[in-house]
Amino acid sequence: MPFRTIDSLDAHGKRVLLRADLNVPVRDGRITDRTRIERLAPTIRELADKGARVIVCSHFDRPKGKVVPEMSLAPMAEALSAALGRPVAFAADCIGPVAEQAAAALAEGEVLLLENTRFHAGEEKNDPAMAAALAKLAEVFVNDAFSAAHRAHASTEGVAHLLPAYAGRLMQAELEALDAALGNPARPVVAIVGGAKISTKLELLGNLTRRVNVLVIGGAMANTFLAAQGHAMGKSLQEAEMHEMARTIMAEAQAANCEILLPVDLVVAGAFAANAPHRTVAIDRVPEDMMALDVGPETVDIVENRLRQASTLVWNGPFGAFEIPPFDTATVAVAQSVAALTASSGLKSIAGGGDTVSALRHAGVMDRLTYVSSAGGAFLEWLEGKTLPGVAVLKA
Repeated sequence: MPFRTIDSLDAHGKRVLLRADLNVPVRDGRITDRTRIERLAPTIRELADKGARVIVCSHFDRPKGKVVPEMSLAPMAEALSAALGRPVAFAADCIGPVAEQAAAALAEGEVLLLENTRFHAGEEKNDPAMAAALAKLAEVFVNDAFSAAHRAHASTEGVAHLLPAYAGRLMQAELEALDAALGNPARPVVAIVGGAKISTKLELLGNLTRRVNVLVIGGAMANTFLAAQGHAMGKSLQEAEMHEMARTIMAEAQAANCEILLPVDLVVAGAFAANAPHRTVAIDRVPEDMMALDVGPETVDIVENRLRQASTLVWNGPFGAFEIPPFDTATVAVAQSVAALTASSGLKSIAGGGDTVSALRHAGVMDRLTYVSSAGGAFLEWLEGKTLPGVAVLKA
């Protein structure tokens, strides 16, 4: 690993500022998904078990530099305590006297959670004074928030210049998975990219055509590519203004010896609604009054065949409108094939992005892929080939 990890950190007795991502979904005051908390726990537990005084900081929501009581991290202390199986203290500020006193009072092996870093405007501005105030709390900085690493904020990038900085176990796992996906992957590499719009994934598509052997395009994005090839798409969602760009991407892929795999059949319906009357048609037989809401079984067979020949898979985006049945069929079928191949043939399967995580959870395979990233924007920016500020400062 070209990054400093906590393997090289003697944490005993040290005050460790640990940047976490506790920006978890909350509804009616209840945490609805504890994945990020559960994934964070091993790093905190390891540091505490080694005798560190662990000081956890994180953002939550978008208070825009003001104190918003509903966006307090106080309720997270209980959830973090449950995940760790040990008490977690809470400080009502993340910098200044309150935070400093709480940090100073920690004994070896104890854990403290600080208040929302975004209650201070200096956080998102990467204000040097804010970074210095955070650095004052500790002797070492550990970043375990890959999901926030694409932001150059005081608690992700600024403070890392002021303290010895290391990657936590979750950060390390993300970086190792992404290196296996695109850095130095086992080939052939297949990438699956879905979603609604080409316009939001131009950089991603451009980077992948230069890095993978097969690029599978699904979702409404595929409709735009098919329309750009001259296929009538009826009422399907597609971007007419992106047809020329779609043709450019296909030409660049051909020049890079990257096969672009588009649907050969589609599941169409007259309305975007659960269990709407539907049928499967060839891509040149989409009725004028219908829309494509999923790819068909022949396309699934072709994708599964390519996956059987692959050594590495990178997946971002579903094949269809997986939120409503039966237009989840293709996404679920491919997800289950990926899980089976990961177990049987050693396929390295790395997936990420909000909709992708939801789709894999829906398919019941979240824990059966090599790695599923919960990072969202940071995962996408890495796939686009961008340098992430919160990662760059951890390089050895």
